Amino acid sequence: MGKGKRRVAAVLGAGMLASGALAACSSDKGITINIYYAPEDTFQSVVDNCNAQAGGRYHIVYNKLQRGADDQRQGMVRRLAAGDKGLDILGLDVTWVPEFAEAGWAEEWTGADKAAAEQGVLPGPLKTATWNGKLYAATKNTNVQLLWYDDRITPQPPQTWDQMMAQAQQLKAQGKPHAVLFTGAQYEGLVVVYNTLVESAGGHILSDDGKSVVMDAGAVKALEILKQVTSTGITDPSLTNQKEDETRQAFQRGNGAFELNWPFVYASYAKEQPADLPHFKWTTYPEVNPGQPAKTTIGGYDLAVSSYSQHKPEAFEAALCLRDKDNQKFSALKDGVPPSIESLYTDNTPLDASKPVNPDDNPSMQTAYPMRDTILAALKNAAVRPLTPAYQSLSTVISKVLSPPSKIDPQKTADELRSQLSDALQSKGVIP
Repeated sequence: MGKGKRRVAAVLGAGMLASGALAACSSDKGITINIYYAPEDTFQSVVDNCNAQAGGRYHIVYNKLQRGADDQRQGMVRRLAAGDKGLDILGLDVTWVPEFAEAGWAEEWTGADKAAAEQGVLPGPLKTATWNGKLYAATKNTNVQLLWYDDRITPQPPQTWDQMMAQAQQLKAQGKPHAVLFTGAQYEGLVVVYNTLVESAGGHILSDDGKSVVMDAGAVKALEILKQVTSTGITDPSLTNQKEDETRQAFQRGNGAFELNWPFVYASYAKEQPADLPHFKWTTYPEVNPGQPAKTTIGGYDLAVSSYSQHKPEAFEAALCLRDKDNQKFSALKDGVPPSIESLYTDNTPLDASKPVNPDDNPSMQTAYPMRDTILAALKNAAVRPLTPAYQSLSTVISKVLSPPSKIDPQKTADELRSQLSDALQSKGVIP
């Protein structure tokens, strides 16, 4: 997906989505509010907390979607297209909001609900919840990639892509780990990397209103960088098969000098290679234009209220609770999903304020997110993926045309993208 790595529960069968229809009519606790959301290890605890706060006025039921993002989206789309009234709150990847809003499946947030959903939220994540100037979701969590490195190999991390590629070549000549590791497989992760390069170069894939293809000089420059980094012997031989976890594993095996990935890699490194953790460092994404901070693509999830919900006031209230400040902090510390509320990045109180800080049992943002200042800096200068109801089609086209990146011919590839993306915007030639 390129939308952030989350620890998940066991893989769920496709039939789990359908089970929510039964939940809508089986509760003996009054109004049932069904939330359909991705598997997240401790999200049920968040639901339980909000049910306690509701005091019996309604009862939230957590319906776990499938593990794969495409399956999650397709399952909800099919039911909403049929006008299913059994869905109340929708867990949407940050790229889906325009599609669900344009289709009339997501209710607009207004008044006090809108004000509460926007309060304290970072501008980048908030942008993912809007469409045509209106708010259609509340941000639950966000995510952003960083540059990870080992200070024993690269004591001074590169500030730009040119510096990173030059350092990689030098390390290769010295027989040291040198590869630039990133998500190069033909999927959303490659789109995330490309979008970050485009935005960092000051370019555009689509127009700001999402209605036309731009593919300007910045988009071409991003193609030039992808071509250069993947065709000069400084990437992993398995690049075209690498998604987030494969990229993480390659770095931990010592197969690279630079890793572009989401913050989940820190917890994995701490668990699997604790002796080396003091040398595992991070910084913001490398710049494309020297002196101009990178605009890194954000991930995350938003919560929307279904237009077909029979209990919209309660659904809005429940959604606000599920992503309020306390619950975003809980999810950040327990499930590793970075919060969208800015003040949490400077909140150093432990999860249980009545007990001493313990990194394992009672963590704080300070202990669980030592890179929190870097994450916040990246989020304040973040990029979002093109906002359009046709995003799924666009993503399919981009990942296909860019794969494998070593075969990119910058101007020719830009022309191909311009043509195929124009067709995708008109729903031509791509299966949703």
